[in-house]
Amino acid sequence: MLCGLAPAAEAQTTAAPQHLRIVGGLAGVNQYTRHEEPFWTTELARLSGGRATAEIVPFDRAGIRGQEMLRLLQVGVVPFGTVLLSLSTADDPELVMPDLAGLNPDMATLRRSVSAFRPRLERVMRERYGSELLALYAYPAQVTYCTKALKNLADLAGRRVRVSSATQSDWVTALGGTAVQIAFAEVIGNLRNGNIDCAITGTMSGYTIGLHEVTSHLHTAPVNWGVSAFVANGAAWSALPTEVQALLRRELPKLEQSIWAEADNETSAGIACNTGTSACAGGRRGGMTEVRMTPQDNKRRHEALVNDVLPGWVKRCGPRCADSWKGTVGQANGIALP
Repeated sequence: MLCGLAPAAEAQTTAAPQHLRIVGGLAGVNQYTRHEEPFWTTELARLSGGRATAEIVPFDRAGIRGQEMLRLLQVGVVPFGTVLLSLSTADDPELVMPDLAGLNPDMATLRRSVSAFRPRLERVMRERYGSELLALYAYPAQVTYCTKALKNLADLAGRRVRVSSATQSDWVTALGGTAVQIAFAEVIGNLRNGNIDCAITGTMSGYTIGLHEVTSHLHTAPVNWGVSAFVANGAAWSALPTEVQALLRRELPKLEQSIWAEADNETSAGIACNTGTSACAGGRRGGMTEVRMTPQDNKRRHEALVNDVLPGWVKRCGPRCADSWKGTVGQANGIALP
């Protein structure tokens, strides 16, 4: 599969039609099926008058591990690709900065954090990876599903909670729980056999795989969101005619905003379908109990972020990240490092 992802946009005359090969985000979610895929397979040709076309495959169906995407973009194996920033933290922990667990309790705060980090991320992509940042996407909120009743975040103490990243692990530990790294595909089985008590995952993705059938309570305070970057390999980008570059610079921000709107809508829709309210547009409605964030929960969220999540992240990332935090996300949100 990877051989077929080699750059297609080689140096050509400006009159020659361009065909781009894109590696997109997660398969099966609305961000991909309703937005990424139609843009590249249909809209690009229409917008360019046939001067540019593209094909796209989601990374999780292309034989690519999300953790490898950034390096594959750097070396040009993938010419254009969507990078889940949380999956790149083993190589570059700085990239998770705008989406640390507990940092963004709502979409408005997430937008502020991402906006503050964006200029820094553009420089990082160019200087460290020789790549061009073209768009930033978001997935629906990651929330907490539990098999037993809970009233607030404090009730997570003593429970085994599925996490998918180091920053989520710090979050769960700060709340007194035990973090357990488990692949998304294995969440249902581990909940059913009692290996874990709770799982952190997306509102809609959790509903789609049937978590509402094996859990009873849903704490809907966002833990984080799943920020993704759409990036071009530097050589592949430079090889595009200037008019195609200009078109992408003009149209990708529109795609970006539609994906953000989808993430916001799906956060609410996922909660509605898990809990069985009338706002659930389709599918089998769940009967979960929604647990909303209280003022005490919000205080606990902030304490966990400042006292545990941030120090853990800086320890993994180093002084460079501490300086970056102060001038970007920390400054925008008024949060100083402890």
